[in-house]
Amino acid sequence: MNLNLITLFNAHPSEQGETYLQHLRVAATFSFWLCIASVACAVHALLPFLCKKTGSVIMTDLHQRMVLHRKREVQLTP
Repeated sequence: MNLNLITLFNAHPSEQGETYLQHLRVAATFSFWLCIASVACAVHALLPFLCKKTGSVIMTDLHQRMVLHRKREVQLTP
């Protein structure tokens, strides 16, 4: 495999303090929950009495995990 291709696959995960496979797992998990939130919002759009908070609860959780958790890690790193 070309060294430049390996660098492309590992550069961003490395910046996040993860291996490629760790980053793949985290990103795929986020993608899954974003799809669930999207479906919940579409259901709510059609049937406003259903899924009233599902999308926002998922988005709040993802925000906690992605933004606030990373900020906390950066602050804890000496």
